[in-house]
Amino acid sequence: MTDEKKTKHIVIHPSDNVAVDVSTGHKVALTDIAEGDNIIKYGFPIGHATCDIKAGEHVHTHNLKTNLHEKLEYTYNHKEFPMSEPKGRTIKAYLRADGNIGIRNDIWIVNTVGCVNKVAEAIAKRTGALFFPHPYGCSQLGGDHELTQKILRGLIKHPNAGGVLVLGLGCENNNLTVFKRVLGLEKECNIKNENDSENSKKKVANIIDGLDLNRVRFLNAQDCEDEIEEGVRIVKDLQEQASKDERVEVPISKLKVGLKCGGSDGFSGLTANPLIGRFSDYLISEGGSTVLTEVPEMFGAETILMDRCKDEATFNKTVALINDFKDYFTKHGQEIYENPSPGNKAGGITTLEEKSLGCTQKGGRAQVVDVLNYGDTVTENGLNLLNGPGNDMVAVTNLTAAGCHMILFSTGRGTPLGAPVPTVKIATNSGLAERKKNWIDFNAGPMIEGKDLAENLIDFIVRVIEGEETCNERNGYREIAIFKDGVTL
Repeated sequence: MTDEKKTKHIVIHPSDNVAVDVSTGHKVALTDIAEGDNIIKYGFPIGHATCDIKAGEHVHTHNLKTNLHEKLEYTYNHKEFPMSEPKGRTIKAYLRADGNIGIRNDIWIVNTVGCVNKVAEAIAKRTGALFFPHPYGCSQLGGDHELTQKILRGLIKHPNAGGVLVLGLGCENNNLTVFKRVLGLEKECNIKNENDSENSKKKVANIIDGLDLNRVRFLNAQDCEDEIEEGVRIVKDLQEQASKDERVEVPISKLKVGLKCGGSDGFSGLTANPLIGRFSDYLISEGGSTVLTEVPEMFGAETILMDRCKDEATFNKTVALINDFKDYFTKHGQEIYENPSPGNKAGGITTLEEKSLGCTQKGGRAQVVDVLNYGDTVTENGLNLLNGPGNDMVAVTNLTAAGCHMILFSTGRGTPLGAPVPTVKIATNSGLAERKKNWIDFNAGPMIEGKDLAENLIDFIVRVIEGEETCNERNGYREIAIFKDGVTL
């Protein structure tokens, strides 16, 4: 990347025929571009000119259109980039009984159905536990119901939770008897009294299908006289148990980090996203895992990821990931390129290819080791692709349920939302970082002036891992949203 100081433009790649205006994030033509010719940015086409464009002219929605089409055929063209040698860095975290780690030790209330959202809220207000309201768990059919169960299962098993109260109503489709089977438990959960804490007092390992039964309790609201009092009692018991947990030194290779962008602008692909990519490569070189989602925001840049798949089987899974999501669009009669958003366009992003080429930089240069379905959990160390939409709330929930301990979230326009896990907001520009200090955790804006912030970001992330609160945590912004595609009764 070279800095054209006289014109205040940045040229990203030598083959580009547009540059980025450093004051606006918008594109300016470097040469005359004929109607129909490709517009090149990041070294790749981001669309074609819809009219003749003169050198120095603004290039945007009025003279640039996407090249994207429906499903494509792809050829595996394996590429591998050198990675850094591991340094063996350690972090201080809570070591769980199954060998996983947590970087927080909160008590979570996860409700099986939206009908008890307010009950969960009342218990949380009296105890300080975290709760995550949602409208689902009943009146859903087929795949939607299963997806709800998978996401809730991922939350219940999340290692950032020092304990979990699973709160049901009693008559819902996703009732506790049914949901326990989804959790991998037998009908009676191998516990005589599901609210009895004797197992935890004895510190006897009781792990079934990745779920530590010493740290989970179940409560049906219809089964007790005062569900709030009973819920408060259970949560306080879990809090007493969790209060005995201490951070210990563990290798950073145990860390799983989600990668997300939202409210992107023309600087996203120049600053915050490449910076996140640097961290992703660093963590993977140390043996850790990162997860890239937002499948529609891979369209137009998917071959970059496909070429980095570790083997042909992973390549084939990535092809299916892309084409199946395109089928989802066409099944609903929608064009696959109905993206970017109005905010993206105001910030200088014109086409989905341009957005995707910036977005996928969060995945750095590491090999793709696995492709996960929506609601799956990370099992492979390295860069994982996770099926799911780009919607911010759905995506951060998806990443949390996949087992990510924290999420790195780049933004150029700004957003306050947060996941159940620490959500590090990284500003693409200094103006946003200065204006919205209550939202932004880290400013990548100085990269426009050529500053290398990789070590600064790594140090900051380690501080967050070891307990420093992110803005979403200080603000109490922890939200979930579950993907839905079918019928509601």
